[in-house]
Amino acid sequence: MQEIFEFSDELEADLYEHYKFEASKGQSPLRVDKFLMNLVENATRNKIQQAAANGNIFVNEIPVKSNYKVKALDVVRVLMEQPPFENKILPENIPLDIVYEDDTLLVINKKPGLVVHPGHGNYTGTLVNALAYHFENLPLNSSERPGLVHRIDKDTSGLLVIAKTEWAMSELQRQFAEKTTEREYVALVWGNVTEEEGTVETYIGRHVKNRMQMAAYDDEANGKYAVTHYKVLERLGYVTLVSCRLETGRTHQIRVHMKHIGHTLFNDERYGGHQILKGTTFTKYKQFVENCFQVLPRQALHAKTLGFQHPITKEFIRFNSDIPADMVQCIEKWKNYSSANLPEGA
Repeated sequence: MQEIFEFSDELEADLYEHYKFEASKGQSPLRVDKFLMNLVENATRNKIQQAAANGNIFVNEIPVKSNYKVKALDVVRVLMEQPPFENKILPENIPLDIVYEDDTLLVINKKPGLVVHPGHGNYTGTLVNALAYHFENLPLNSSERPGLVHRIDKDTSGLLVIAKTEWAMSELQRQFAEKTTEREYVALVWGNVTEEEGTVETYIGRHVKNRMQMAAYDDEANGKYAVTHYKVLERLGYVTLVSCRLETGRTHQIRVHMKHIGHTLFNDERYGGHQILKGTTFTKYKQFVENCFQVLPRQALHAKTLGFQHPITKEFIRFNSDIPADMVQCIEKWKNYSSANLPEGA
């Protein structure tokens, strides 16, 4: 045993700690790859297993394989050859879909699957890496991320405004804080939304049991004030196409609010939308839904409209983006299914 610890100490001299977690007293035996999947945002099972295979995952200072069972009070560390560099931006030649650009700002249409900024295991291949390649001397926001005024989730597609000057950063952030911007999303959600339109008003904070989720609360002690206005666009039987207009911009706001009123986003894995939440028990229906999941392998959410006052001209400008092909194809499948198979009253 002593030899193992000496080997570990020698190895650690050339490694840097990226993550450290202590299992709770109530932790039941769980594979270390699954344990880390539950705690590291945007991590993939493949990346974790590869890290274990490379000898980068340690439990109680001993390198382990991905099938090691984490037990109560185990200390799990992820050590890598390179130091964590969330604040080190590496320019990368990643194409950008630029909707509008001038000397002050640009508006981009982010594709699904593109992480907005480095961190939590995604140190490269992000929108910020792309911005660093295509533009020089972008202003830093309060988190020292160049150009970013706001963000959308990795698997959400749609519009983002990027500041190119300090003045633009300051003015645009002020508008977001004062809730004078216009942000409309299109979402496909599970279930038949009863009301034609409505407002969800809660506080949003970290889920008490699952730190990878946010949750809706009744008071400010547990989160930040959040308001979402929704409107039904089309009813498709077991799912509904809705428009969501943000009054505030909290983390996962639409995903949390729609789940809060009983209508989880379609194929939103983090919040349970990747399961069949509405519909029949027929095998053909299950096959149909699984096919929809394959067509749209992400949450059905698109940032369609973005409006704000230009920092220089003071003109209110508005941009719209088309719903991406994967989401369109999924919606069309539901239209065809509901028209041919929808039971009366479903």
